[in-house]
Amino acid sequence: MNDRTQRTSVWTRRSLLVASSAMAIGASTKSVARATSEFESGTLEPNFLEGGFIDAHVHVWPKPSDDYPLDSKYTVADVVPESFTPDAILKLAGTENVRRVVLIQMSFFGFDNKYMLECIRKQPKQFKGVAIIDHNAPDVEGTMIRMQEQGVRGFRLYANAQNVAQWDQNPGIDAMFKTAAKTKQAICLLSDPEVLPAIEAMATKYPRTKIVIDHFSRIGMRGQIDQEDLNKLCGLSRFNKVFVKTSAFYALGAKQAPYTDLLPMIKQLRDAFTANRLMWGSDCPYQVQVPHNYKSSFSLIGTQSPFLNEIEIKAILGRTADEVFFQD
Repeated sequence: MNDRTQRTSVWTRRSLLVASSAMAIGASTKSVARATSEFESGTLEPNFLEGGFIDAHVHVWPKPSDDYPLDSKYTVADVVPESFTPDAILKLAGTENVRRVVLIQMSFFGFDNKYMLECIRKQPKQFKGVAIIDHNAPDVEGTMIRMQEQGVRGFRLYANAQNVAQWDQNPGIDAMFKTAAKTKQAICLLSDPEVLPAIEAMATKYPRTKIVIDHFSRIGMRGQIDQEDLNKLCGLSRFNKVFVKTSAFYALGAKQAPYTDLLPMIKQLRDAFTANRLMWGSDCPYQVQVPHNYKSSFSLIGTQSPFLNEIEIKAILGRTADEVFFQD
């Protein structure tokens, strides 16, 4: 991602917060147990798999220092909050029986994934990672394989119009997608809605590569849910290696808890992809900046989506992410 675009992405998200505060599961689900509406808060138990529920999208970072220097694109003033630690997310997540977390490398530190890798090394059962690497550097394949051994299960790409226009001719991007197919790592896209046709082209070109689209492809970031954009996203369901994160609720649509204005979008995605290819993520620490909180994000899937049955809830809150990120 170029300097200007990457910086804009972070500040767009922060400005939203400032403004607001100042199992193939398809049609044959008739025999499944209780519907979501029958659940009450706190009754969802993580007994469907030993590790509990999974938050598939969290950023952690330390206070910038000589040991953890900022990327040259950023200054200390950009780093808000000052830090967000593994202990902080595990404490928040534990209140909802979320026991495992997918860590997403924070852009403040560029290609230096050191802190995230340290967190995984210290608690490998709780954490797996999505790294950011330089696809123009030598030996992209070797880098991806070495990071897989350190608990990295995916790689993030900034999928804006300027970047994706160069992907088809970029040997590093080609290497990432081809290597990910071999290693079963995921290519995770922070994408804008206008690049969905380009993502379709990549899914066609690399059908064996898992592609995870973050935050609904940011449909609703500008406020209204654009139905044409949503239809394009749902159209990607024909590729069985494409997954969507239902995440960053604080930043989409009305941007107000309980976020129920997002339910029609989630339902349409469930109908298209099935719950087996959707996964929930909080996007902490941004989800827990006032007036937002962790529980309201978890509950939108856990207790506030009456069209989801119990198996579907468990898929979105954990099973899908377990299969994509935690299966060695």
